[in-house]
Formats: sequence, C-alpha cells, structure tokens
Amino acid sequence: MNNIDWTNLPFGYLKTNYNIRCYYKNNKWGEIEVSTSERLDIHMAATCLHYGQEAFEGLKAFRGKDNKIRLFRWRENAKRMLTSSRGILLAEVPEDLFGKAIYMAIQKNKDFVPPHGSGAALYIRPLILGVGAEVGVKASAEYLFLVFVTPVGPYFKEGFKPVDMMISRNHDRTAPQGTGNIKVGGNYAGSLLAMKEAHENGYANVLFLDPKEKKYIDECGPANFFGIKNNTYITPESPSILPSITNKSLIQLAKDLGLKVERRDIPVEELETFEEAGACGTAAVISPIKKIVDPGTDKIYTFGNGEPGPVTTKLFNNLQAIQLGDTPDKHGWVDIVD
Repeated sequence: MNNIDWTNLPFGYLKTNYNIRCYYKNNKWGEIEVSTSERLDIHMAATCLHYGQEAFEGLKAFRGKDNKIRLFRWRENAKRMLTSSRGILLAEVPEDLFGKAIYMAIQKNKDFVPPHGSGAALYIRPLILGVGAEVGVKASAEYLFLVFVTPVGPYFKEGFKPVDMMISRNHDRTAPQGTGNIKVGGNYAGSLLAMKEAHENGYANVLFLDPKEKKYIDECGPANFFGIKNNTYITPESPSILPSITNKSLIQLAKDLGLKVERRDIPVEELETFEEAGACGTAAVISPIKKIVDPGTDKIYTFGNGEPGPVTTKLFNNLQAIQLGDTPDKHGWVDIVD
C-alpha cells in the first residue's frame, strides 16, 4: 500500500483487497458476498461469453481535504444500469442492492481511495453478467452482479490538456436503432478498431459520426462530445449516444455559469464555428480538444490556442470542486461514505 505513487497512477487496473458479488437464481437475488478473489468461475456456455449478455457502469469516489470519502451521483448509475438491463434482457439490479454493494466495495477498500490533491480517484466498476448455460440465443436465467474498485489516474495520459482527435468515416460504433444508448460491452468492442486506427495515426481518440446519415457528430470515443460558442454549451442529441452522467452534470454547471444549453444535431461542418470543444465522461471527466481531423474531407478543425478554453476550464474546475468537497454541493450530487 505504501509504495503506490498516487500522483502518477495510470488509468488501469490495480489489485485491491475485496470485491462484492451477488447472484440471481430462481428469479431472485441472493445474499451479498464479499470475495478476495480476482477470478470468476463461469460456465463455458454462459450467455455473457457467447451472446454478449453483460452490462457495466463506471463511477468514482474521491477523498476530500477533510479526509471524507465522497461518492458522486451513484443513483444515476443505478438507473442507467436498469436501462441497460432492460435493453438486453438482463435481470434488473434494484437501486438498494446497487447502492449497498458499491458502499461495501468502497468501505472495504478505503485505503485505496487516493489522497486529496493527488489528481487520482477510486474508480468503481459495477457489472452484471449472464452466467447461465445456454446454447440457443436466449436470455440467461442466472446472473452475477459484481462490484470491484481500483485507484486510477487520468484516462488520457495528457490529463487536462488539449488533445487531437480523428473523425471515423469507415466505422460505426453502433447501429441507428441499436444499443448505443445503453452501457454494454459490445459497444466498446465495436469501437476498438476505429480507436486503434486513431492511435496509430497519432490521435488521442476517435470521433464517431451518426450511424444513419454520417452527417452529425455522435460519440467521442468512450465519451460524450460538447462544444462552446456564443455563450452556449452544445452537445449532441442522438438515440445512439450513451447518456453521460458527467455530461448531464456539466449541462447543469453550464446553466449555473449563465450559459445557454442546446442538445441537438451537430452537423460536422459546424465544428469550424466552435470556440472550444471537449470530450466528457466519468473516466476522462473533461478532455479538452485541440484539433479534430476529418480524413474523409481533409478538413482540420482547431479550437483555441493549444490551451484549455476558459469555459471548459471553469466547468472542469467547478465539477472537480464539487466531487472533492471543495465547494458546496448545492445540487445534492455527493454522498459521504462513512
């Protein structure tokens, strides 16, 4: 424990002491179990392995100056997991079970919550897996709900520094009427090739267009996109975009700053009118965007002077201050984990 370099943590997996598990059998959830194992004993015919029947969430806990541990908007994650479960016919995890499991995971691994000022956080990963054995394409009758935690640094190694991104015209993240609005693993597997191509060309990540017409900005790799212009926070509205809890929070904080907010289609060409742009999500919080390259048209869209824009910086600082307990939580987003 004492040899963790908190200020230089990558966004990766670091073993902690415990994880929390609960099994669904015979149409009901069992008792919560505490495990020290990092391994799962899963039937080789489990539906999660063959038919992608799994969903997950990501949220964070932070240590404040007062040494208290703060958990950010976990009920929104519980609601989103319910939406995901209904989308691919998983057993539904009740909010009280979801909350109890994540609280237990934090409490039993509290020594892994990074210290205040380190720039790191405790990442919390709840997931649900179809573990029943099926060979035909059908929903499982048995499920595992699991929560593990790990301390993490910034998602992008650059931290809160502007990055370059590449528009993908050769790949779609999801289908127009598909699973883009729920948090299931297949969405991320479907984005890996495009992300690999972006990385190989020197870009931090990929920007997907809408899968129906390829005219509008959609997801920004594993995050939501937003742009700033004319004192307005603009973010895409699309059935193939995951509803980001971070984006939802930034929308409110933008309103608090007196900005107008628009959720709507964003034509690719409109990128040239934005004063600032960014990607937002639990993992990245906000990653400012310096440049977006469109290989399909040879257009290059640039934002600012290579530094994070003033509005983006305010939004980032204001959100972090709430998460860390450095400013009053007037929206009731934070819970203290005793």
